[in-house]
Amino acid sequence: MDLILKRARAGFVVAFVFSMCLNLLMLVSPIYMLQVYDRVLTSGSTDTLLFLSLIALFALMVLGALDALRAAVLVRTGAWIGRAVGGGLIERMVRASLGPKPIGTLPLRDLSQIQTFISNALATFFDTPWVPFFVLLVWLLHPWLGMLALGSAIILFSAAWLNDRLTRPAYEMAGVEQARAISKVEVALRNSEAIQAMGMLTAVTKLWRDRDQRAMAHQVRGTQLGGVLLGFSKFFRLAAQVGVLGLGALLVLRGEMTAGAMIAASILLGRALAPVEQSIGAWRAFANARLSYRRLDKLTKSIPLVSDQMSLPAPSGRLAAEGVVLTSPKPDMPPILNDVNFDLESGDVLGIIGASASGKSSLCRLIVGVWQPTRGHIRLDGAEVSKWNKADIGRYIGYLPQDVELFDGTVGQNIARMEEGSSEAIIEAAKRADVHEMILRLPDGYDTEIGIHGTAISGGQRQRIALARAIYGNPKLIVLDEPNANLDQKGEAALVETIDRLKKLGATIVLVAHRLPAFAQVTKLLLLENGRAVDFGLRDDVVKRTRRQQTSTADKKGDDLKIKGLSGKFTYGGST
Repeated sequence: MDLILKRARAGFVVAFVFSMCLNLLMLVSPIYMLQVYDRVLTSGSTDTLLFLSLIALFALMVLGALDALRAAVLVRTGAWIGRAVGGGLIERMVRASLGPKPIGTLPLRDLSQIQTFISNALATFFDTPWVPFFVLLVWLLHPWLGMLALGSAIILFSAAWLNDRLTRPAYEMAGVEQARAISKVEVALRNSEAIQAMGMLTAVTKLWRDRDQRAMAHQVRGTQLGGVLLGFSKFFRLAAQVGVLGLGALLVLRGEMTAGAMIAASILLGRALAPVEQSIGAWRAFANARLSYRRLDKLTKSIPLVSDQMSLPAPSGRLAAEGVVLTSPKPDMPPILNDVNFDLESGDVLGIIGASASGKSSLCRLIVGVWQPTRGHIRLDGAEVSKWNKADIGRYIGYLPQDVELFDGTVGQNIARMEEGSSEAIIEAAKRADVHEMILRLPDGYDTEIGIHGTAISGGQRQRIALARAIYGNPKLIVLDEPNANLDQKGEAALVETIDRLKKLGATIVLVAHRLPAFAQVTKLLLLENGRAVDFGLRDDVVKRTRRQQTSTADKKGDDLKIKGLSGKFTYGGST
């Protein structure tokens, strides 16, 4: 964030220069009044009045144009910061969501808060440094008026400082609690079906209301304190202007200054104190922007962007795990995976089996590079998955996670991974996943809108479309984590045929499933138990070894796994 603000410095400098010109042009009104009272009224010259008025109007037109230009510069600077930060912010949000403490969309709201402050409130703070300049001009008109202006400015600056000291903790706590309240709602929306079905709406609403009420309590306290100080500042500014007129009138009566100077001093004092008063009113926006900046700065420092590595040749699909260890984020918990080793050649189909919580899905996430192992290596064609250029490796990997999510867009866009894919490649992937006919039966075929605002589709249809997305572009490594979880018998048969096609094309496939048919094309098996690889090898060899180890009691605990071409039973559990 510091680097981004440094790059945006040019915009801030231009806005500051415009502010300087604007504040200098603010002298037009007091100078005009001074000339009218002291020259025009005494001389009675209408020509002088005409030319003074024309010059003043022209200067005020320039002032209006500069004000509009300053606003445009600040808006564009805020937009540029959004473009510069947004891409990296999305990457950090995605990576943070993979960890134990997802942050939701809060960083985007923080970025919007900063942009709003720059566009709407920053100009006030650019005007504040010119307060001493106007106080000096009042002093030049008369020292007594200058002392009044100086004292007024000091009192209002003290009110602004006190406003910051008193309201900052309240606004910061309100921001934190509001972010937590919104995160509760985001989680609830992702689980809306369960909430509605099991009558959890009241409990969820209570959780949100508790957080929201805490946020509102802090916000009300901060707003009340700020409101008191803002009210005082308005009263004091108006009182100071009345005072300068009264004192000026006294000085005029005593012959120490002219009536024009008295009016000019009142205008100058009003201009001197206005930015201070406005800054008190804009302090809430400043406090929110400051808190947002700190959160974004902390995020950018804790999750640095992944630098682009050198592009590597397209992989053939050789995959190996070397002593892979994945520890739990909780220090007292045993490792999720412990010393896992296996190797696959191009065209191999690896079936990962094991009881629930044995680490199958965690291993899938390591294989595709979603997570990184604590120790050990996951290598694709000899190079660590984490070392591949992130822009390249996505084309070589297909991934179907347990929790299938599709994006707002058309079926075709989802299959093409939200890129501008060719119709031929999209249809080819759909046919290989055996979903072409199913898609054609949708209301608009491949152009059918799905997602939040689109056509509702079943869990099985969503999973089959996600399978087509996983194999789009002929990836060399395909990881399928329970691809048959929502499929009927026909869909499961289509899945087996799809795996057979991909196998013949030379793709390396990693498969996690807990129903028999999906394992028909498996060539190798990896048996996990409590995070350890207790057996790995050719499918038939692993099944035979495991069958010999099974007791009659163990046979009754799990489902039966019947692999095509083998007899007997193999007991295993559900999915991780």
